[in-house]
Amino acid sequence: MSSIVTEQGILHYESIGRGRPIILLHGWINSWQVWRDAMLKLADTGHYRVYALDFWGFGESGHGRKVTPTTFQIASYVEMVCEFMDRLGIQSAPVFGHSMGGTVALQLALKYPARIQRVAIVGSPIVGNTLNPLLQLAGYGRVARFIRRYPFLLNSVMHVVLARDAKTVRHMIFHDVQRTTTESFFRSIGDLRDTDLRPHLGALAVPALGIFGQRDNIVSPRNARLLMANTPDARVVRLAKSRHFPMIDEPEPFLQALNGFLEDRSHQPAGAYNDE
Repeated sequence: MSSIVTEQGILHYESIGRGRPIILLHGWINSWQVWRDAMLKLADTGHYRVYALDFWGFGESGHGRKVTPTTFQIASYVEMVCEFMDRLGIQSAPVFGHSMGGTVALQLALKYPARIQRVAIVGSPIVGNTLNPLLQLAGYGRVARFIRRYPFLLNSVMHVVLARDAKTVRHMIFHDVQRTTTESFFRSIGDLRDTDLRPHLGALAVPALGIFGQRDNIVSPRNARLLMANTPDARVVRLAKSRHFPMIDEPEPFLQALNGFLEDRSHQPAGAYNDE
């Protein structure tokens, strides 16, 4: 367990392996642990030093004295990743993000293209209105505070949303949500709900990969088409048996897609689309 101290709070991260750096970003009400198995597999190749971060207000990352209403928003998390890279002396690296983390990764690549070698997103919203309607509601302060005041309501909502997910996924989410602060809970999802990256993706200067579960009911799989339609150098992999957590639902094809992208040996050329 490692951390650095920032003005906004403690930034917790985990790392493993030796070689070229890779940075992994988690999604909403989640933590670095969503990447645990993928980290081990990537490190086992002997080529990579893999870092997985907890965003402020999630997992083991706390918040400090200088927290503002924007601390738990996408733009702030972009700066958090940059500060992390600066503090660890990482000049540039591939950045992969799941769900909200993928949206952060795309904005990071748009704002700091020299720092990002390539970007991969996993079940991430290009447009906020593609989120599950229940999650969109959670972005409204009054709704979020009411839900957080009565934890059984949140548990009921999550049971409905995750009813068909694997026990591993449900256990992970119910564990992580208990460590999520109220402010980060509704401010991050509220900002994500209002996101629309389509006008900006044409300026993306690095290769992009999108991995989407065809059964995802948290972020619509149609974001795969939005990524392809708006990004100059993008490829997409759709996993037929996966929901919102393809790294757990279909770990082997998921890792094959990541490794192929990292080594630029993807079976699909840039611009191809797998819609089987």
